[in-house]
Amino acid sequence: MAKWRVTTLQILGLVFFAALAGVVLFNLYAVLGKRVGRQPEDALASAVSRRAIEATPPATDGAEGVALSGLAAVRAQDPGFEIDSFLAGARTAYETIVKAFAANDRQTLKSLTDPHVFSTFETAIAEREKAGLLEKVEFINPARADLESAEVSEDRAIMRVRFLSEFRSTSKAAQIDGAPEPAPDERRAAEVWTFERPSASRDPNWILSRVEAAQA
Repeated sequence: MAKWRVTTLQILGLVFFAALAGVVLFNLYAVLGKRVGRQPEDALASAVSRRAIEATPPATDGAEGVALSGLAAVRAQDPGFEIDSFLAGARTAYETIVKAFAANDRQTLKSLTDPHVFSTFETAIAEREKAGLLEKVEFINPARADLESAEVSEDRAIMRVRFLSEFRSTSKAAQIDGAPEPAPDERRAAEVWTFERPSASRDPNWILSRVEAAQA
């Protein structure tokens, strides 16, 4: 029976591709956010905060008043709009987009993002493919989604959602057959994603138009 022998050249190759993986991971977190040092908050607190937005009458001044009046404007254009349903859909979109990016799934990314965001993802994917790397992302827990702001501008509904997530990310060189599976890198990320759609549209789908790193 043949035995595997690890040569010095193979070890150097693994070190080289590990360095390339670090570069690609940097691009990933530049697009999707940054590492943060605190745990995602409890899901019950998220539900309470959403119900508070539903129950509180529109304020007349202050940052909170801007957000509430913006949500009222969205509902005025779309009376059937439900914040809980929207946030559930936004969470699904977030996890789908992150996994699609890791899997180099351009078709899914293109259907869920605007041309500018897609171009950013495409550039990072091309760099990863050029380096011969494979990525895998697995969420440890469902991402938390909280509404940051809502507005209607030029007949477009614009929703900013803050995501807190925990996931495992694995990067390895595709061309080294038989190489051991690298240990996953566990991360916590915080991002604010902006979703848009025509405010009077019957199409329920929202498009990702901006990604920002959130404050820890």
